[in-house]
Amino acid sequence: MRKKRVLLAIATSTVSLVALTPAALANTRPQFTPGATGIGDPYFPLEGNGGYDAQHYDVAFSYDPATHRLDGTTSVTARATQNLSRFDLDLQQLDVGKVTVDGRPATFTRDGQELRITPRHGIRKNARFVVAVTYGGVPQTIVGSPVVFGSPYGFVHTDDGAFMGDEPNAASTWFPSNDHPSDKASFTFRVTVPKDRSVISNGRLVSRRTNGDKSTWVWDEKYPMATYLATADIGQWQFKTGKTPGGIPETVAVDPKLVGRDPNHPDPMAFFWDTTAEATDLWSKTFGRFAFDSTGAIADLATYNGQAIGFSLETQTRPLYSDVRNTNTIAHELAHQWFGDAVSVQDWNDIWLNESFATFAQWLWAEKQGGATVHDQARTTYNQHGETDTWWNVVIADPQRDTMFHDRVYSGGGMVLEFLREKIGDPAFFTLLHTWFEQHKYGNGNTEQFTALASKVAHQDLGSFFHTWLYSPGRPPLPQS
Repeated sequence: MRKKRVLLAIATSTVSLVALTPAALANTRPQFTPGATGIGDPYFPLEGNGGYDAQHYDVAFSYDPATHRLDGTTSVTARATQNLSRFDLDLQQLDVGKVTVDGRPATFTRDGQELRITPRHGIRKNARFVVAVTYGGVPQTIVGSPVVFGSPYGFVHTDDGAFMGDEPNAASTWFPSNDHPSDKASFTFRVTVPKDRSVISNGRLVSRRTNGDKSTWVWDEKYPMATYLATADIGQWQFKTGKTPGGIPETVAVDPKLVGRDPNHPDPMAFFWDTTAEATDLWSKTFGRFAFDSTGAIADLATYNGQAIGFSLETQTRPLYSDVRNTNTIAHELAHQWFGDAVSVQDWNDIWLNESFATFAQWLWAEKQGGATVHDQARTTYNQHGETDTWWNVVIADPQRDTMFHDRVYSGGGMVLEFLREKIGDPAFFTLLHTWFEQHKYGNGNTEQFTALASKVAHQDLGSFFHTWLYSPGRPPLPQS
């Protein structure tokens, strides 16, 4: 009986076929469009690229200190955030020999720092893909930029190798990338050098293999890292590995030419080791548990055209120093492991979230070493700059590109954080810093998010305070202590 009813239903049903026009067929196919050539940063509109999220970089290269030549292949694992017909990577100056996407040859063109890649087929939204770029040449150091006061940065050739200090926009001088801090990824570095040279990089050392007159060093940073924090430094290093008193793994690499250079610190290894360990453990107690699996330092005697470079940078896990620096500088750069590295800026106009916080930490370090209190250091900063001093013209929350590393952002922002601390009290202030770190660890944050969190933690409306001290030029009245 059931079978007859089914047959009857089929017999009496009406089947309607709709003929699809070519236009209708086209509408059913995914539409692929190019990714943006810049990520939209207000200060560096061409930095970074749209259409994908970088997830892992495998940066493999050989470097010859005698000729300064680098040859490598960087593979980027990424996820498409739109249907991609084409996408860009940032790469300056170096020559590109081949590009593949998922192992298949892709076409490419160059336009300044933009490496424009067209895969054989469109990449669907949310699909993972791997782009591999084979490239080479002599990396060019960036010089004369007003952003960093004309100092050389990026890939710097040294007497015995090279170091890479990339803030804010120079990672692309030595590997193709989505060169903006808003797109963080894990990294593996595979660096081949003459066997009498060594390599120190981010994260942990995975292996070292020697074949003939070459050695290949493999370092792995498994935690998300902004491209400007990547480094793979080549030289004749002295190494020391171990743990801080608090139990955090530590690796320090020192250029032997630094031994005896500073009469106050004739043993630079002991100086960097001890100071790094002490500061890392202190900030772990002050700001929250250390976010990475290694701390340390890279100390190089670095010159450019025969002139010493005054350079310190918070490269992730172990900061980079171009000479023997004082303990305040080491404390500052290590504080960036929390503010700048674990929590990175969303855009470069938020740079105070890096530098003001590290400056406040540096002042706190000085106080704990027996120096002036943070309270007094903040007021000294305020009193050093009179009503008509142009120092006050820089707006901390939007300092502008060429003055993004101005002292108003550093000392001025550190001063603001101390005034905030005194306004809301120590319990709320340090809860704020802990919470900020925990909420944004391994990601990014912006000024609006921080100020909103501050008002929430303090249980008071701090809008007027932040408008006065962060968003406005001029010299406000000194808060009552």
